[in-house]
Amino acid sequence: AEHMVRSRATSAHVLQTIDADFSAVDEARLALREGWKKEKGYSLTYLPFVARALCRAIAEFPKVNATVERDALLVHNDINLAIAVDLDFAGLVAPVVRNAANLKVPELAERFNDLVTQAKSKRLNPDDLQGGTYTLSNPGPFGTLFTAPIINQPQVGILSIDAVRKRPVVIEAESGDTIEIRPVGLLAHSFDHRAIDGAYSAAFLNKLKSLIESSDWQQEFA
Repeated sequence: AEHMVRSRATSAHVLQTIDADFSAVDEARLALREGWKKEKGYSLTYLPFVARALCRAIAEFPKVNATVERDALLVHNDINLAIAVDLDFAGLVAPVVRNAANLKVPELAERFNDLVTQAKSKRLNPDDLQGGTYTLSNPGPFGTLFTAPIINQPQVGILSIDAVRKRPVVIEAESGDTIEIRPVGLLAHSFDHRAIDGAYSAAFLNKLKSLIESSDWQQEFA
């Protein structure tokens, strides 16, 4: 509680959101879902796909992966993703996946599952909670539409992944516009306005959306 209050008092919080079409993600995820669950024992969710796209977007917009130190911005070379984990309504922790940019979707999924399992069984050690440079919050499984997350100090950005639902979407084409049913989710980015401005954050979110929608996700599992 003190950490969250201190964050609001420290950072100039700004929130931006963007919607993303998860059709390309679903094409890969649903094709692999049954075999993955049978082999691994847990579901292949949207989280590792978003995390992978996030790391690729950060490579082009590195200032979101940074720390404010006095009058300077320290941009981190490594992307250490902190993942917010709910402890069955008894609190929240954010264990860290180090060097996440070096991991593909299957590896990210395995690391996330390991950390969540350790967190819920109270087997995390202090090192697991240190060194995060950017945080992912994932309330989507609870069906949320839109979440404005609080920055995890001393970081300067945090992304909320809310529920992906089927929605009517206008598809533009030279032959005319059509309406199709697509899986769409909102991505909400809270950032520290001391570190970056709205244009930089908006460009970052637009890149993240583009990567989610246009990547060849099945190649990640090849």
